[in-house]
Amino acid sequence: MKTFTAKPADIDKHWILIDAEGVVLGRLASIIAMRLRGKHKPTFTPHMDMGDNVIVINADKVQMTGRKRSDKRYYRHTGYPGGIRSRTTAEILDGAHPERVVMQAVKRMLPGNRLSRRQMTHLRVYAGAEHPHEAQQPDVLDVTSMNAKNTRSA
Repeated sequence: MKTFTAKPADIDKHWILIDAEGVVLGRLASIIAMRLRGKHKPTFTPHMDMGDNVIVINADKVQMTGRKRSDKRYYRHTGYPGGIRSRTTAEILDGAHPERVVMQAVKRMLPGNRLSRRQMTHLRVYAGAEHPHEAQQPDVLDVTSMNAKNTRSA
């Protein structure tokens, strides 16, 4: 029995549309990361870019459990001494670029290598319900119906 290794000709990429409204952020990010890597396919090969192109809409309506919306902090550094800055998740979601919360969550669920940086280019996140990828005819992936825990109940 030989191990199957996918070749570039064997790769079949699809377009997936995910509506993030009311979905718990961590569960959404893990599903997106799995789709970006291609681990949902039986021909998964770890060193190849096998994943699908993922479009996420309504990223500003993503939910969090517990007090993460007010207590979780995102840190960045300005590059100057003492230049550490932080913002809460609520400040980012209510700000100008709420899609960055979903992007950061997915990025941190992928391995930190060149391949995952290339796979992140196949992720498109939009704060609202509109997206410019209708020509690709994306398949809708209903994350809320996959598991009851994917949505926040309260």
